Amino acid sequence: MSYKIVFFDVDGTLTHHENGSISEKTIEAVKSLKDKGLKVVAATGRPLSMCEEIRQLGIDTFITANGAFTIHNQEVIHKLTMDKRIVQEIFEYATTENHGLSFYTKEFNMNGVKEENILKALKETLSLNDYPKTNELIYNEEIYLMCLYANDKTVEQYTQKFPHLMFKRWHPYVLSVLQEDITKSLAILKVLEYFGIDKSEAIAFGDGENDIDMLELVGLGIAMGNGHEKLKMVADFVTKKSSEDGIEFALKEYQVI
Repeated sequence: MSYKIVFFDVDGTLTHHENGSISEKTIEAVKSLKDKGLKVVAATGRPLSMCEEIRQLGIDTFITANGAFTIHNQEVIHKLTMDKRIVQEIFEYATTENHGLSFYTKEFNMNGVKEENILKALKETLSLNDYPKTNELIYNEEIYLMCLYANDKTVEQYTQKFPHLMFKRWHPYVLSVLQEDITKSLAILKVLEYFGIDKSEAIAFGDGENDIDMLELVGLGIAMGNGHEKLKMVADFVTKKSSEDGIEFALKEYQVI
């Protein structure tokens, strides 16, 4: 099969799943793809402002905020924005209840609530070692994604309070708060349409539950060895861990590089 485009999740896929670094072999693998004329896209839960190290790999197309904001160079391909009144309502409720919320514009902000489980989740999902800045008027900005940091009991509280919204868990302590469903696969379809490439000509690498729809969509879906078991079940191939240069291993296994 002649592949034309590769989508990479970032944290735990392009980056070492334990220390967040990007190995030389992964850097070289991305360069080899580009040298062969393949498009390379980052498909991440990160906001755009936290993708600078990925941009340095030579990647210029980004699916961010789990699929809510997609850009090629400076051209926006796809975006979904949240109703400002809804954001304000949840912001005020969460602040009163002392529950953590994060907000994805092109940057990343939170509501100032701090607790151990939130910091642990920030480390595991975005490789952050500290809380991002707080913006008390964040609901006045264009927000692509909002996340709630909560256990299942707290989520029940929110589903009763906000029955018109969806709460979609993608980490043991993090849920996307959605007016309409946001997925990496929808954003991938927009990117494929933009470049005129068929989904059968696409490869995707991931490690998390939020990568399942992405791997199911493309012609070749590859799960990292450190990936979630549910993801491995839908993958066409399970490669080595990100700490063991799993990207290079899989691309050579399929003779893409």
